[in-house]
Amino acid sequence: MSNSGKFGAGQSGNPAGRPKGARNYTTRAVEALLDGEAEALTRKAIEMALDGDGPALRLCLDRLLPVRRDRPITFTLPPIDKPADLTRATHALMQGVAAGEITPSEAAELSKLVDAHVNAIRTADLAERLARIEEGGLA
Repeated sequence: MSNSGKFGAGQSGNPAGRPKGARNYTTRAVEALLDGEAEALTRKAIEMALDGDGPALRLCLDRLLPVRRDRPITFTLPPIDKPADLTRATHALMQGVAAGEITPSEAAELSKLVDAHVNAIRTADLAERLARIEEGGLA
């Protein structure tokens, strides 16, 4: 125990951390203040937006049409049936970036999917080989 605080370095007063879904005090206080006023505030924001108030208009539109985080893309990858096919897939991704078909960040996200797929193939292959060994009485 140190003199600077109740708990020593690396020790927490709540090792489990904040419970999932728990809201902080400020959020709860604001929700309590707005309780019962949401409809009136929403109506006022809409009226202001209709009167040409730019920030109110943006607020309303952001609620109606939230910013899209991802966009669907159409990009063809070669079939990946075994780990050795990974190099063809990554080559196709690099070519897609070079040709401007997909962005580098889209290629990075697709690479994660390719990697997960290859890991699934490896896991299934390992389970199959283990089952064959066990059937043969070699285990």
